[in-house]
Amino acid sequence: MEIKTSARPILITGAGKRIGLALARHFLAQQQPVIISYRTRYPAVAELEKAGAICLFGDFSTNDGIKQFAADVKQHCDGLRAIVHNASAWLAESPDFSPAETLAAMLQIHVNAPYLLNQYLEPLLRGHGQAGSDIIHFTDYVVERGSDKHIAYAASKAALDNMTRSFARKLAPEVKVNAIAPAMIMFNEHDDAEYRKAALNKSLMKIAPGEQEIIGLVEYLLNSEYVTGRTHAVDGGRPLR
Repeated sequence: MEIKTSARPILITGAGKRIGLALARHFLAQQQPVIISYRTRYPAVAELEKAGAICLFGDFSTNDGIKQFAADVKQHCDGLRAIVHNASAWLAESPDFSPAETLAAMLQIHVNAPYLLNQYLEPLLRGHGQAGSDIIHFTDYVVERGSDKHIAYAASKAALDNMTRSFARKLAPEVKVNAIAPAMIMFNEHDDAEYRKAALNKSLMKIAPGEQEIIGLVEYLLNSEYVTGRTHAVDGGRPLR
């Protein structure tokens, strides 16, 4: 018999590193129960478990894997405070993969996974009053601009952006559904000085603000009783360059 938490957890997909990890740490520090998904068991997963998070393996590369993950979540709680769809992959068009494989992979992680999880876990989000639960999709700045090197990626994130509005219509007024479209929030360790300079110059603000910028927006969306069906850009004014 699984032990179920009395407080409603926040489910964060792909929380083993970067923004997902930062969000998990933030909520755990607030004594907010957290469930995360991971496909690769990064060292931080053990850290989150030690801090009290429920860490569940999730293989979102197949629909059966998504369905199994949803069933596993239901074994650990009777309700969810929010689902934060952070799991993502950044696959460029490449001679190493056929265009069909690239598109299928991007649609699977960015469209099928959130679509199916929202459907499977809807009963855990409902029944908690007006604006009592949330879904947050992480899209991308390229939804607005397009990308010649990541065409399938951009298209899949655009589909997720549109799905935000459809689920907002379906689940209101019990569940608010919003999207966050970031650009250059934080660098990777291996990014060299030349790349960093060029990346920073793409925005008006010319900084990589770090994960706190996203954490603050997520908190705002969770605390709002009115904001739903919107995409919130966190891009430093890139469209104005």
